[in-house]
Amino acid sequence: MSPLAAALTPLETRRDVVLHLAVRAEELGYDEFLLAEGWGHDAAVLLAEVATRTSRIRIGTGVLNVWGRSPASLAMLATSLDAVSGGRFTLGLGAGSPQLAEGLHDVAFREPVARLGAVTRQVRALLDGARLAPSAPDRQRPLRLAVRPGARVPIRLAALGPHAVRLAGELADGWSPFLLPRSALKAGIGLLDEGAARAGRPPGGTLVGPCVPVAVSEAGAYWWVAFYLTSMGPLYRDTLRRLGFGAAVDAVLAAGPDAPVPAAARVLLDELTLHGDTAGAALDRWYGAGAQLPALTLPPHLPLDELDRLLTELAPGNREKPS
Repeated sequence: MSPLAAALTPLETRRDVVLHLAVRAEELGYDEFLLAEGWGHDAAVLLAEVATRTSRIRIGTGVLNVWGRSPASLAMLATSLDAVSGGRFTLGLGAGSPQLAEGLHDVAFREPVARLGAVTRQVRALLDGARLAPSAPDRQRPLRLAVRPGARVPIRLAALGPHAVRLAGELADGWSPFLLPRSALKAGIGLLDEGAARAGRPPGGTLVGPCVPVAVSEAGAYWWVAFYLTSMGPLYRDTLRRLGFGAAVDAVLAAGPDAPVPAAARVLLDELTLHGDTAGAALDRWYGAGAQLPALTLPPHLPLDELDRLLTELAPGNREKPS
């Protein structure tokens, strides 16, 4: 069976639902459970609780932004969750957004790719037992962590722009883009290999794990697309325009999130989401495009029985095989 993860966005704030879905994902044979952090729960606290309720499934942050914690805090978080989970933890990091950095953490959002790279390097060094590499000279003697993970903790980066994707190939163990068109995966893998070459790493060594929104229906799939294009800043709009989907983006912006699906926007539903009766076949196309560990990103706020049904129907052992 092809590896498969389940994931939740920061919009899912129901703690009992998060814990239920993590346990259910393990029961259904998913390989990983990923939890993103935004402006609600502390993802590390919930993942510690998940770790105590599960025994096999890997857990991870999908993702933490690099503005809300110092590199040392991130490294200690990773070390502790690795210990609590018995070596099942993966650290996912991302550059976040201006709203998250400035509107919640009161940190200026400047040079996000450079920040992502600097934090990743410092976290990796601390997890590997090195002393912190200070960002300014003439400071106190750099420290090491007093506790280290029992084994190497994988780090994955959420990246969409070319510079960020190359950075993932250069520094990370995995690449976890969100709301990236399926047809763009091949080019993204090429950028990963460019980054790997820059660091003297072999090509193909960065795990490709796109986070793919899942919906019960076409209307639910359109909600994903319209919400992120209209409410989550310019990043996703700009990425899709750069990749040749400008007309579809314009159709979504003109219609708004509450309208019927514009005809010109249907291509985005196919490229970005899994939905309805075609979800299983669409997931096969993601594997065919180069995804190694896709993460089925469940919609927030749905009743628990609908979320359970989505998880069950697409579970590794239940999904229909392609004809």
